[in-house]
Amino acid sequence: MGCNNPEQKQTTTVNADSGQVQDKTKTIAEPVKTDTQLNHVYSNQRFKDVTVEKLDGDSFRVKGRAQVFEANLSWVVEDGHEELKKGFQMTSAGAPEWGEFVFTVDVQKKRPNSTLTLILFESSAKDGSRQFELPIPLY
Repeated sequence: MGCNNPEQKQTTTVNADSGQVQDKTKTIAEPVKTDTQLNHVYSNQRFKDVTVEKLDGDSFRVKGRAQVFEANLSWVVEDGHEELKKGFQMTSAGAPEWGEFVFTVDVQKKRPNSTLTLILFESSAKDGSRQFELPIPLY
C-alpha cells in the first residue's frame, strides 16, 4: 500500500443474544510523515527529549531537558578535526530535577565534506572533564 492509502480493517461481531452477525469495516489512516516528524529525539543518562531544529542556513535551535549539576550544561560543535564553537547553557532546574533548556547555535562548516556534530555534556565539578556526552549530528 502507498503511504497515503488508508488501511481498511474488517471485524465481525456476533451478538450472543440474537445470533446476528454484523460486519464492521473500519478505516485506519496511517500517519503522514512530515519534516518535523523525521527529526530524531536524543537522550542518555543526563539529557532527554533533546531535539535539534534547523532554522536557516547555519542556525539550529536545540531543545530538551537535562539533569545536570547546578543547572549548567556545556556544549561544543566539532567537525571531526577541531572545535568550531563552544559554550554553556543554564537549565530551568539543577540536579536531581530535570530542567528544561532552549538555545540557538550558529555555526558554519570550514570544510565542505565535513560533518558537524553538536555534543552536549556535563562538566565535572571535580576536574572540569566532559561527562555524559550526548553527540548529535547537525549536517
